[in-house]
Amino acid sequence: MRMTPSPSRRQVTAWLTAGAALAARQARAAPDGEPPIADRLAAYTHGLRFEDLDPATVETVKIHLIDALGCGLAALDAGPVRICREIALSDGAGSATVLGTDRRTSPELAAFANGVAIRYEDFNDVYVGREPGHPSDTIAACLAVAEAEGGTGRDLIASIALAYEIDCRLLDAAEVTGRGWDHPVYSLPASALAAGRLMRLAPEALTQAVNLAINGHIAMNQTRVQTLSDWKGVADAEATRAGVFAARLARAGLTGPAPIFEGRAGFFRQVSGLFTVDVAAFGGEGRPFRISQCGIKPFPAQVYCLTAIPAGIAVAAEAGGVDAIRNLRIDTTHLGYITAGRDHEKWRPTTKDTADHSLPYITARAMLDGAITNESYTSDKLREPALLALIDRITIVEDPALTALQPRAVPNRLTATLTDGREIVRQVDDVPGFVVRPMTRDDVERKFRMNAGQRLDALKVRRVLDAFWTIEDRPDLTGLLAFLS
Repeated sequence: MRMTPSPSRRQVTAWLTAGAALAARQARAAPDGEPPIADRLAAYTHGLRFEDLDPATVETVKIHLIDALGCGLAALDAGPVRICREIALSDGAGSATVLGTDRRTSPELAAFANGVAIRYEDFNDVYVGREPGHPSDTIAACLAVAEAEGGTGRDLIASIALAYEIDCRLLDAAEVTGRGWDHPVYSLPASALAAGRLMRLAPEALTQAVNLAINGHIAMNQTRVQTLSDWKGVADAEATRAGVFAARLARAGLTGPAPIFEGRAGFFRQVSGLFTVDVAAFGGEGRPFRISQCGIKPFPAQVYCLTAIPAGIAVAAEAGGVDAIRNLRIDTTHLGYITAGRDHEKWRPTTKDTADHSLPYITARAMLDGAITNESYTSDKLREPALLALIDRITIVEDPALTALQPRAVPNRLTATLTDGREIVRQVDDVPGFVVRPMTRDDVERKFRMNAGQRLDALKVRRVLDAFWTIEDRPDLTGLLAFLS
């Protein structure tokens, strides 16, 4: 039998010294005597009430809820969405409705299947902090647990505002992409706490829900580099499933590793590095909620590509068509370059998932078609010779000056050199739906009709919209999602 040698005294000393140094840095990262982050998030969750939400926040929650449901309806026929829906429904009867059907399954599987639908087309909302994310992915967890627990419309609205607050504040706190991890790590505590609030858990159980959700479900950023797979649209839904299940386990009395953020082998040490979270600044008591800083996408494309779409359309129009363009330079932000322009797979995308995260593809497609829609990523579109020829004339460069405009803007600048030697420059900093140009009810209804119109007739669309615009008046949510089947 092969024996593993014992560590030397020098190795033990080095490990202890490193641990002591980390503990000292952690102690400096938070005020003296402050509870661990998981406890503080749990306390905030336990104390939040619907009455803490101002009318503008309630309206914003409903806007994002309706937008998310429309995105989910648009994606119901997509292969990965069907797979996840069928798996969820194979579990048998349950207490939470699966979107597009009148059938139920367990809350965690409903959160999973519905989350995949909401996310799949890359058309749902977006938040840009130090890390970008899609906080509406957590809506699926809130809907499933609110229905299963007999919650009211007000319970649902408060849980959605809470999930956004937790998710966005953590996205503000630390960028994990550069360390090789994926932003759904922040959907874990957000979904666990929103679910736990709907289950009316005590603060101690809410803390355990966070501990359980985070410890075993850290997502790797391989999801979003090189060739993107079906999992790109599933990763956040898996995080919400894990969050809901963690809350159920915590309610039953199961405990999880702690302190999950500050521990010697916790989130700080393993994933994010040190950060602080000022829970006292979270929404409520007159303080704004982070959901008000989330944008709604006007195009189904990755956030760092959105402003390249109108810029590309304008350049093509002024040039008199793409044939007049000798070469095109795209200046973009740091994360725009890293996530949508660096990998060689982005220059010849072979999957929808790679194409909707490809700055050269999206820009070229918009210049050729004059728009980006859910139909922009079909296999024949990916292989179109005119598109590939245009992509070969594109270069992408990171511009620190554009990066500095974030998070208020997510800009792209296009510089086209024409065959006659002229140059056309267009920079677009934001699009309708961004924070500085928020969507109105009318805007969201138009987008919902576009997404749901192939599935629901005009009368049913109107009935659905009316039901969700007044959802705070509903004493329970029974049959609400089945109304969309």
